[in-house]
Amino acid sequence: MATEQELQSLFNTLDTDRDGKVSINELFLSPGLSAIISAETGVSSPQELLGMYGDQDGSITFEQLKKVVEEAGNLN
Repeated sequence: MATEQELQSLFNTLDTDRDGKVSINELFLSPGLSAIISAETGVSSPQELLGMYGDQDGSITFEQLKKVVEEAGNLN
């Protein structure tokens, strides 16, 4: 389980281009962090996460990610 601050910090680390979204490329650049995201969301792969919950451009915002983690019951 993560706090909102921990989730925000993780998101910021993944968002290497600082555009406010995490893309599939950014997820693949950090496989260890992607594994944490998968564990917190209950989604098995970055592709599945972005396909189910992300935007049309293949990225996910912090608010979208936070909602998925909340729905998985992993946000303190």
